[in-house]
Amino acid sequence: MASDLDIARASRLRPIGDIAAAAGIPAEALIPYGHHKGKVDGGFIRSLEDRPDGALVLVAGISPTPAGEGKTTTSIGLGDALRAA
Repeated sequence: MASDLDIARASRLRPIGDIAAAAGIPAEALIPYGHHKGKVDGGFIRSLEDRPDGALVLVAGISPTPAGEGKTTTSIGLGDALRAA
């Protein structure tokens, strides 16, 4: 099994603008903090108020498995599954 450091070194970060675009967030609503992270402008969030509510999946207070799978891994897996559905 690869170590966490090996996995991190092998990963390739995508520009935050590409990720935002894939989520339907326009470039003008993205406040970048470097190349790989950012915030979404509050005005854009408020512009979505007339849309139907989505679903919230809250993952909190679980103990990680011996392999280190905890809240983050579970949240990412659920997000990937919901996006694919």
